[in-house]
Amino acid sequence: MAISQAAGLATTLMQLPSLLISCGVGSILCSSMTTVHDNSTDMISLLDFKRAIINDSRQALRSWNGSVPLCNWEGVHCSSGRVTKMYLSERGLMGRISPSLGNLTFLRTLDLSKNGFTGELPPLNRLHRLEYLDLEKKSLRRTIPDTLTNCSKLRSLDLSANLLMGEIPLGIGRLSNLRKVWLSSNNLTGTIPPSLRNNSQLEDIVLTDNRFTGTIPDEMGSFPSLVYLGLAENMLSGGMPETLYKYNQSSLQYLYLYSNMLGNTLPSNFGDTFPDLKHLCLDNNNLEGHLPASLGNISSLRLLNLSSNNFIGQVPGSFGNLALLEYLILQRNNFWGFIPIELGGLKQLTHLDLSDNNLQGGVP
Repeated sequence: MAISQAAGLATTLMQLPSLLISCGVGSILCSSMTTVHDNSTDMISLLDFKRAIINDSRQALRSWNGSVPLCNWEGVHCSSGRVTKMYLSERGLMGRISPSLGNLTFLRTLDLSKNGFTGELPPLNRLHRLEYLDLEKKSLRRTIPDTLTNCSKLRSLDLSANLLMGEIPLGIGRLSNLRKVWLSSNNLTGTIPPSLRNNSQLEDIVLTDNRFTGTIPDEMGSFPSLVYLGLAENMLSGGMPETLYKYNQSSLQYLYLYSNMLGNTLPSNFGDTFPDLKHLCLDNNNLEGHLPASLGNISSLRLLNLSSNNFIGQVPGSFGNLALLEYLILQRNNFWGFIPIELGGLKQLTHLDLSDNNLQGGVP
C-alpha cells in the first residue's frame, strides 16, 4: 500500500508543471482540478518569486519553505487556503519581480513598496480580484503595461518613485473602481488622458514630477469625491480648467499645480468653489494679472503659495479672512502698494514671505 501511495505522489508531482501551464498567464479560468482550497499553484508561484530575489539581507523570506504552512509565511495572508494578500513593504528585498505573481488569481492586495526591485512591471492582467497595488519606490523601468487595466477591481494604484516612461495607458478609464492613482516621480510623458473621467470615484490623482505636456484636462474638475490633485513639476501649459472654479469642489483639500508653465489670469470667482481646500500651491508658473479677492473666501486654507509668477496689483485685503492660514508665500511677483493691515489679524500665520515685490510699509 505504501509503495502505491508513493507512486501516486510521484505521478502528481510529475503532472504539476502541466497543471501550472493550464492555469498560466494565457488563460483566465483554471481547470476543475484546482479547487478553491488547492493552493499548490500559489505555493509554486511564491517560490518562483523567492528565487528571483538576489538579496534578502533581512531574511524576510526565511519562513518561505516547505516546512512552514504557506499561509504562515511572512507577509502572506490567506482566505480559504488561497493567497489573498502580500505585504512585503520595506523588507530590503532586491531583484526582479517574478511574472509568477500573475498566477495568484485570488490576490486582492500586493504591496512590495520601498524595496530594491528592478526590471519591468510583470504581467498582472489575470489578477481580476486585485484591489490594491503598491510598487512605490523601486527602480522599475519600461512602460506601464496596458494589460494592467484588465485588473477591473483595482481601487488603489501606486507606482510612484520608479523609472517608468512612456504614456499613461488610455485604458486606465476602464478601471471604474479606481479611487487612488499615484504615479509621481517617474519619467512619464504625453498628455494626461481624458479617459480618466470614467473613473468617477477618484479621490487622489497624483502625477507630480513627471514630463507631462499639454493642458490640464477639464475632466480634472469633474470628480465629485476628489480630495488630492497633484499635477506639479511637469510641463503643463494653458490656463486653469474651467471646471475647477465653475463647479463646487466640496471634497478637494489639496491642489498642487506648482512648477509648470501655466499662464493666464485667475478668474474673479476662483476662490468661491473650494470650501474645504487646505493647500493651494500655484507657484513657479506664468500666471499673471490681479489676484482675485475671492481667494479670501477659502476659509479652510492653511497654505497659500503663489510665488514666482507674474501677478500684479495689490495684495487683497480679503486675505485677512483666512483665519486658519499658516503659510502665505507671495515672493517674486510684481505686487505694489502697501502691505494690507488685515494680515496682522492672522493669528495662525507662522510664515510670511512677500520679498522681491514692490510693496511698501512694514509687516502689520
